[in-house]
Amino acid sequence: MNEKNIIVGLDVGTTKVCTIVGVQGPDSDLEIIGIGTHPSHGLKKGSVVNIDKTVRSIHSSLEEAKLMAGVNISSATIGIAGSHIYSFNSSGVVAIKGKEITPADVDRVLEAAKAVVIPSDREVLHVIPQEFRVDNTNGIKDPVGMCGVRLEVHVHIVTGSIPLIQNLVKCVEQAGVVANRVTLQPIASSESVLSLEEREMGVILVDIGGGTTDIAIWKEGSLIHSQIIPVGGNHFTNDLAIALKIPHAEAERIKINHGCVLAEQLNQSAHITVQGLSGTKPREVQLSLIADVLGARAEELFQIIRDIIAEKNLGNEITGGIVLTGGGALIKGVAELGEYIIERPTKIGYPAPFGGMTNIMQNPKFSTVLGLLIESNRKDKVHSVENDSNNNQMDLIGKFSDSLKSVFKEIF
Repeated sequence: MNEKNIIVGLDVGTTKVCTIVGVQGPDSDLEIIGIGTHPSHGLKKGSVVNIDKTVRSIHSSLEEAKLMAGVNISSATIGIAGSHIYSFNSSGVVAIKGKEITPADVDRVLEAAKAVVIPSDREVLHVIPQEFRVDNTNGIKDPVGMCGVRLEVHVHIVTGSIPLIQNLVKCVEQAGVVANRVTLQPIASSESVLSLEEREMGVILVDIGGGTTDIAIWKEGSLIHSQIIPVGGNHFTNDLAIALKIPHAEAERIKINHGCVLAEQLNQSAHITVQGLSGTKPREVQLSLIADVLGARAEELFQIIRDIIAEKNLGNEITGGIVLTGGGALIKGVAELGEYIIERPTKIGYPAPFGGMTNIMQNPKFSTVLGLLIESNRKDKVHSVENDSNNNQMDLIGKFSDSLKSVFKEIF
């Protein structure tokens, strides 16, 4: 199998490390050939806190994916989140040099939009164009080939802390893989979960991960706001562990198997048996008590999201409602509670199937890593098209110089 066609998405999360290996077909179709998941140790709220443990977790996930795919993994697109991520909108304007707008003009206007004061310890991860404006015409997605004298762009810029990005990249590279691209996790999740129609209408993607909840707000096909909230599925588990005085692993089991955020949906007299700290007897706990604990944390999370929408004045932009994804979205009753608090239609978002995806993978907890694979595939396609055009130019120059040599040989 040609190693050039191997594409890898690597999601280093707070609770799990997930690797997905895809292969590019002759028509640039993507087919999934391997997956590896391993519990994550060494991250807290999306940031690396222990390099050795993180490297071991990444290595285990990569080995599992390699074994299943039967190929070597040399590079991967990695996802990043964490409370150090900061995003904002910016704009830039340039004068058009020729009669028509060229890709070089687009590059110049994006550079102009990027020319903002950023602290020296931060790095720009993404510059995402929202819309271009040529003279007085706005709402343009691709201005190349259009005529005008003034080109303006509105962009969404995502920045992250350089040391924290470097720590993550260092862990991946110590596990034996080159990080060829770093992508913001909610952008990747949007890629696998949201349809084009949803992004056009205006939708809020809420990815409830282990350590963080990632938000991406889309309108008219463009990203208009992204934010990382340092509250995730682990907080739900910790709340249960403290309230019921049980070990973390037992709290996680109860959350997954019996978790619900709406006590009204439960049989009020239903009980389950929980195992306390080692050496203590198992005891009975009411399901409604578990729902009260999880519901309080979910309510807090949705109130934060509601406040973000109000603070950024985005209420009128969102006509398509809210899409919940990530492992935390699987807790029973989360969508109903979200709809009640934020007062917008809310649903659970599942990754759209592609490339032989199995039923196991069509799960909200794999949204980010599948999105990383799609994103990587698209970027590689663009890159290969650019390389082909550059190679064609080189071929022309080569042929031209060869013909010149033959002319000179004939003369002399």
